[in-house]
Amino acid sequence: MPGTYTYPGIYIEEIPSGVRTIIGVSTAETAFVDFFNRGPTDQAVRITSFGDFERQFGGLDTRSEASYAIQQYFLNGGQVAWVIRVPVGDPVPAELTLDGGSPLQATLAVAASSPGAWGDRLEVAVIQQAGSGEQFDLFVREVLRSDDRVQVLDVETHRNMTMRKGDRSYAVDVVNGASSLVRLTDVGIGDSPLAVPANPSGGADDEDFQRLGPGSDGSAFDDAGNLTDEPGMQEALVGKVADKTGMYALDRIEPFIFNLLCLPAAANLPNATAVFTEAEKYCADKRAFLIVDIPQTGVTTSAQMIAWMGGNDGLRHQNAAVYFPRLTIPDTLSDGRLRNVGASGTMAGVYARTDATRGVWKAPAGTDAALRNARLAVTLSDPENGSLNPLGINVLRNFPIFGNVSWGARTLQGADQQASEWKYIPVRRTALFIEESLFQGLKWVVFEPNDEPLWAQIRLNVGAFMHSLFRQSAFQGTTPSEAYFVKCDKETTTQADIDRGVVNILVGFAPLKPAEFVVIKIQQIAGQLET
Repeated sequence: MPGTYTYPGIYIEEIPSGVRTIIGVSTAETAFVDFFNRGPTDQAVRITSFGDFERQFGGLDTRSEASYAIQQYFLNGGQVAWVIRVPVGDPVPAELTLDGGSPLQATLAVAASSPGAWGDRLEVAVIQQAGSGEQFDLFVREVLRSDDRVQVLDVETHRNMTMRKGDRSYAVDVVNGASSLVRLTDVGIGDSPLAVPANPSGGADDEDFQRLGPGSDGSAFDDAGNLTDEPGMQEALVGKVADKTGMYALDRIEPFIFNLLCLPAAANLPNATAVFTEAEKYCADKRAFLIVDIPQTGVTTSAQMIAWMGGNDGLRHQNAAVYFPRLTIPDTLSDGRLRNVGASGTMAGVYARTDATRGVWKAPAGTDAALRNARLAVTLSDPENGSLNPLGINVLRNFPIFGNVSWGARTLQGADQQASEWKYIPVRRTALFIEESLFQGLKWVVFEPNDEPLWAQIRLNVGAFMHSLFRQSAFQGTTPSEAYFVKCDKETTTQADIDRGVVNILVGFAPLKPAEFVVIKIQQIAGQLET
């Protein structure tokens, strides 16, 4: 609105251009849900490297399928992962109670920052420096002890703290706000000081440390690492919508999003279909894509894979894909011996690598879709490949020179008989990318006056976004009119829609579909060519 003109002269007004740039969202941020030996439970933690995963979740664990999947994800080109540790079998943290006050009584409880037997490696020392009054230092370290050797894995030092509540050096507030290893709880009466030994050196000697324990990973695994609580694992993986546990912990990551979901542990559960079905519904709601793993036993031949798929037709969904066979990778926890793993983590990395180098509209398959650090558990022939591909089962192949590669690009609705418009993975993922980008980029439209000026701004901004994709060769067609259209006017939004507070935006695009079958026709020329 123009201001009030009160004096003769020149007035300057800034007029909005109507340009609100729509930015494309991420396409390959991958979520992994499973048991891990440490880390926060039922929280989605964003990591950007396998080193991050080792620091926060303990790295590889023979009981955790997803720990190997995450390693493969980053080795194959993954950039960002969301990791959710689910508690199975009621794990408990390692603890230690320190005494204080007069007479001596329990004053300060020290517990591992997350439940699990890993906390048994934690040791703490509380030292008072000479002349410091009630102030004390807390030393925390994570160690591996074997015979007479002590290997220190991590160390924290928290200095000049007190037990006085409200003090800026109050130990509970200081440590809980800074430590990645322990959490403190004041269990004393009033401001009871700790019974702290003095150390003239200002440091802590080995004999000053006390060990936490016993922590527990819960009752879900036996001594050999085998899962003994399969219903508990299934319930933990899925979680509860209301409590935002299990995979539903991803509801808390806004404004971030996830694009791919992997549940490697679900593959070997008796009721895997129920877990994957729930995951498919969740992915559909979140405009994400699920990579389904197949069981380790009973699905090792093409015939068995066909039978497995026939018994799991309920899994056929446009937002999911499955790969055969499983893979074997070197296991550093077993002196490099091969470990059988599902393909989801490796393929999620291939998806991410392909998106970064070619775009989400390029199929994550072909000779450039190499499977790094992985071998095929089963080598397939062309006829076997030909029996699986028409059923929407993506095959992993080995070829001379090219090595192990992904050789399929169909969704679980990609069976020939279904004739689905979402037959191909890149077509479906491109649609999900456009949908999420427009969903995020058009929130400013809500509550704007619903008339031609608004519609013109929508056409301008959505059209600019779609044209940027066209210039990246994301669509079929040589001209914008052949590749996409954006329609928002009085034809899409009638007066009845306006009266109901609705604005309709119609966006269409011509997707690029992968060349699955390359046909070379050779003809013999009869007679002599004229020159």
